[in-house]
Amino acid sequence: MNRLAEETSPYLRQHRDNPVDWYPWGDEAFAAARERNVPVLLSVGYSACHWCHVMAHECFEDPEVAAKMNELFVNVKVDREERPDVDAVYMDAVQAMTGRGGWPMTVFMTADGEPFYGGTYFPKDSFLKLMDAIDDVHRNRPDDVRQNVTALVTAIDTTARIDPASDLPGVDQLNAAIQNLARGFDPEWGGFGKAPKFPSTFHVELMLRAYMSTAGDGPKQIVTTTLDAMCSGGLYDHLGGGFARYSTDREWLVPHFEKMLYDQALLLGTYLHSLIVIGAPQWKQVIEETVDYVLTRLRHPDGGFYSAEDADSLDAAGNSVEGAFSTWTPDEVRTALAGTVEPDTVEALIDWYGITDEGNFEGRSIPNRMNARGQLARTPELEAARQALLAARAERPRPGLDDKILTEWNALFLSSLTQAASVFGRADWLDAARANAEFLLRELRDDRGRWYRSWHSDGEPPARHAALAADHAALVDAFTRLAEATGEARWIDEAVRTADTLLEWFWDPQNGGLYTTAEDAEQLVVRQKDVADNATPSANSSAANALYRLASLTGEQRYANQADRILQLLGGLLEKSAPMLSNALIAADLRRRGTTEVVVVGDRPDLVRLAQSIWRPDTVLAWGEPYDSPLWEDREEGFAYVCREYACQAPQDTLQGLAETLTGRKVEIRTNAPDG
Repeated sequence: MNRLAEETSPYLRQHRDNPVDWYPWGDEAFAAARERNVPVLLSVGYSACHWCHVMAHECFEDPEVAAKMNELFVNVKVDREERPDVDAVYMDAVQAMTGRGGWPMTVFMTADGEPFYGGTYFPKDSFLKLMDAIDDVHRNRPDDVRQNVTALVTAIDTTARIDPASDLPGVDQLNAAIQNLARGFDPEWGGFGKAPKFPSTFHVELMLRAYMSTAGDGPKQIVTTTLDAMCSGGLYDHLGGGFARYSTDREWLVPHFEKMLYDQALLLGTYLHSLIVIGAPQWKQVIEETVDYVLTRLRHPDGGFYSAEDADSLDAAGNSVEGAFSTWTPDEVRTALAGTVEPDTVEALIDWYGITDEGNFEGRSIPNRMNARGQLARTPELEAARQALLAARAERPRPGLDDKILTEWNALFLSSLTQAASVFGRADWLDAARANAEFLLRELRDDRGRWYRSWHSDGEPPARHAALAADHAALVDAFTRLAEATGEARWIDEAVRTADTLLEWFWDPQNGGLYTTAEDAEQLVVRQKDVADNATPSANSSAANALYRLASLTGEQRYANQADRILQLLGGLLEKSAPMLSNALIAADLRRRGTTEVVVVGDRPDLVRLAQSIWRPDTVLAWGEPYDSPLWEDREEGFAYVCREYACQAPQDTLQGLAETLTGRKVEIRTNAPDG
C-alpha cells in the first residue's frame, strides 16, 4: 500500500495497492525529486476513465513497470476532477507537444514542476522504452531538457497574456460565429463534426437562441436533429436514464459508458430549454428520466451529488469489461424476464430496443431507438417490461461509483434541477435542490466564507482543495436560479457573497477576466485563465453569464461591468476559436439582448408559475421575499411587472396579460407541466 491510501479521491485510492511508489500532488513529492535529482512522472486521470483503467492494468499494476518507475522517477498521481488547475497546465503542455490530449495523461517534469515531455496512454512496452529514453535525456542532455521546458512554459502561459479587445462582441461577430458553428453540423445524425462526438450543449443552446431570434428553419433543425439523435442512440441509457460522456461513433450508438454528473446537468438544461421553446414531447420523458437517474443513483443521503459512474464493470466471467452492465443479448433479456413478463411482450421489448443476436457492440447489444428516432413513448406493457429489465440489471455488478462531491458539478446540476423543478411544478425536485444547496453551504464552505472544491465522507477533513474560479461562477448561477425558484431572499445573499469572493480573489485587474486559481492559492508553474469551453463551461464564460443575471436581480451594475470586461478579454479569440467559446457567445448574446426583469409582488402563485414556465434566456424573476434591489421599489401587491433595465410596462394581474406582455403575442394559457 502506497501514499495514496490516505487520499479521499476514489481515483487515487484505486491506485493505493499498486507496486508504484505513488505520491499525491504536493511539496513532499517535489522535495523528494530534488533530493534524488530525478524527474517527476505525473500521471493524471479520473475514476470513470476507461483508458485510465487500461493503462493501470497494463503498467501500474505490473511489477516490471513499477520497478522502473520507482527507480527512475518520483511518481505523482492526480485526479483531474479534484485538481483541474493542475490538469489544465500540463494538458496544454501535452497538446503543445503532440497536437492532441486526453486521459490518462503522462507528463515528465523537473523537480520544479516544469514539463519537458508528455503524452497520453502508453502500452507497457512503449512505456518501458519511453522511461529509459527520458532518464537518458535527463542525465545526459540537460540542455535539451531546458530547451523543451522553455518552449513549453511559454506555450502554456498564453491565457494569462491575452490582450483584451476594445469593444464587446457585436452582432456581426455573433452571426459569424453561429454560421461557423453551423458549418460543422452533421445534418444526418446531428451534433457537430464526425466521430467521436460529444454532446456540445453550448453549441445547441446557442442555436436555440438563434432560432428564437430569427424563427429560422436552420437553427431549429440543428437543435431538433441533435437532441433527437442523442436520446435515441446508445449515448442515452434507455433503461435507467441519463447520458454517457460521449459517443465513439457518428451515430451516437456506441458511447464510452461512463456517466458524469456534469453531462446530466448540462443536457438536462438544454433539453429543458428546447422543450419549452420547440415543444417536442419526447424531451419531457428524457428530462424526467435523467433527473430520476441522478436522484436515484448519484445522490448522497445528505443532499450532495456524486461525480460519476464508471464505464467498466464485471461481466459474467468476472472480468472488468467496458459496457458489461449496460449491454444485452436477446437470450439474456428472455432469461431475466421469464415468469414475470408475457413472452410476446418480452419479444416486443427486444425489438423495441434493437437487441439482436448479432449485437451492435462486441457481440452484444446496446439498447437504442435509432430505427425510430425520437419515438420514445412506451405503451404500459412495454414500460412494465422495461421496469422489470431495469430491476434485473440492478442485480448485475454495478460500475464503480466515484462518490466524491465536487462543488462546480453540483452547482451545475443544481442550476438545471432548479429550473426543471420550476417548469414542471415538481416540489420533490425543488426539495432536492434545496437540500443540495444546504449541503454545499454546510460542507464545502469554511468559517471564513472560502469555498472548497471537493468533499468525501471518508476524509479528515472531508472537504479538500481550494475552490477554483469555475466553482464560484457555477455557484453564483445556481444560487440565483434557486432564488428564482423558491422566492427566498437568502439565496440572492449567497449569490452576492460568492460573487464578491470570486471577484476579490480571482480577478485580473490589469487585463480583466478571472484566473483559474485564487490569489493566495498554491503557485503552479504558470497561473492560467480558464477561457475555453469544453465538457464544462469555462470559468470566465460561466462567470459572465452569472454576473449579468446577478446584476439584473440586484441592480448592482458592478457585476455587469466585470462581465463586460470578461467578454472583452475573450472577444479577440472569437474569430479564430468560436467553437471553443460557444458559452462565451451565449453570454455575448445575453449582453446584446439585455435582460428582462419580471417581478411578482404579493401572494400570486399563479403569476409566478406562469413566469417560470415561459423560459427566455434574457429573463430574470423576482418574487416572494423582497431583498435589496430596485426591482422591489414602488411595487403594488397582487401585480406582475415586466421591465427592461428597471423601466416597466403596465403592471399585470391576469395570466393572459402577463403572458402577452412576456411574449409579445397572444398565447394559450396552460397551467400544467409542459408536454409539448
